[in-house]
Amino acid sequence: MSNRGHVERIVVGRCKTEASQKRIPLDEYTAQDLLAWREVPPYNQPEDYMFAATSRRAGKKRSKQPIWLSTVMRYHIQPVVKRLGIKKRVGWHPFRRTYSTLLQSNREDVKVVQELLRHGSSKVTLDVYAQAQMPAKRERPNERLLK
Repeated sequence: MSNRGHVERIVVGRCKTEASQKRIPLDEYTAQDLLAWREVPPYNQPEDYMFAATSRRAGKKRSKQPIWLSTVMRYHIQPVVKRLGIKKRVGWHPFRRTYSTLLQSNREDVKVVQELLRHGSSKVTLDVYAQAQMPAKRERPNERLLK
């Protein structure tokens, strides 16, 4: 990427594992999108959070603290879920599980998936998050046996 922006390593609050504190790698397209987004919010100074709490309730801390995930879920994701007619309870876990499963179905290395999800061990990644896709269960094992 030719136009690199300044990125700081910030950990907000306690992390469950040491793996949670590692840097997050970004591809060029995501980095460019984030740099472009940086100019959109009214709070876009270097000391401001990119995804900041902007409600009046934040007072003097407006833009100086991150938006809470529960706020994103309540005001952004849940309205879309409702509009789409989804009846199941939607939380953050399904997003992580879907991400893990998509990476796995693209044959990404399990250690890479583990680190991207910030898991302390690949056992958690494989046992809790990754799900085998039905086409893979139907086709691949049988094809290999028949060869």
